[in-house]
Amino acid sequence: MTQPRTVFIVSDRTGITAETLGHSLLTQFDAVKFNVVTVPFLNTPDKARALVARIQDAGGDAGLKPLVFSTLVNDELRDIVSDADALVIDFFDAFIGPLERELGISSTHASGKAHGMADYASYTNRIEAMNFALANDDGVTTRHYTKADVVLVGVSRSGKTPTSLYLALHYGLYAANFPLTADDLERGTMPKGLMPFRQKLFGLTIEPDRLAQIRNERRPDSKYAASEQVRFEVRSAEALYNENAIPFLNTTHMSIEEIATTIMHITGLKRRNF
Repeated sequence: MTQPRTVFIVSDRTGITAETLGHSLLTQFDAVKFNVVTVPFLNTPDKARALVARIQDAGGDAGLKPLVFSTLVNDELRDIVSDADALVIDFFDAFIGPLERELGISSTHASGKAHGMADYASYTNRIEAMNFALANDDGVTTRHYTKADVVLVGVSRSGKTPTSLYLALHYGLYAANFPLTADDLERGTMPKGLMPFRQKLFGLTIEPDRLAQIRNERRPDSKYAASEQVRFEVRSAEALYNENAIPFLNTTHMSIEEIATTIMHITGLKRRNF
């Protein structure tokens, strides 16, 4: 078995930015197995030196030079980590220098700005958007849909709830979701409560085989998960979308991040400022 390559993702704050960039790069190397270790809040020289020791140990144990993805801002900490026997990819060094030269000014070298609370009003908006998504999950009520930026519709387990929450948390959008039930689909008409908001509706669909698999994990050997029932629901939901000119998206092979971003692209919705 091939020895996995150890990867350290290092940050003086949460590590979210370093993880996002690092994982994006690693996905381009399918033939290599990686053992990823995230080290957040590396904010003192002692912690940095202890990390270097861990990196050295990992390299010695595996016989392979570790990789280090870093978004450390403090110059002293960056210098300590750069001495490790590893391939150190310093995202700030790669991008901040060229930006400083182009803009003609020095950066603030302030840590945590990407995921902090520098703008309290924007942070509050994200929390309110999350609360809206939770309060308007799964068709609990439609009376607040006038405030919604988008209302996701689809059969059960097509990805409505996680997408709504992602749109709220990452983009500050007010996203509700409404399930199309078997009764709705047998009637062959869009639920009346949704029609006043038709311009806000966006449909999600999914391949029947994948939906049956997901439902079987939730309710094994039930009508809810039966292939015939699943195929009927998917076929009927897509017919409703087409009949009512509702844009829709097949989520089968898409991550939540891809679903949310594609919805924004198709609808023209914009991230709320934060």
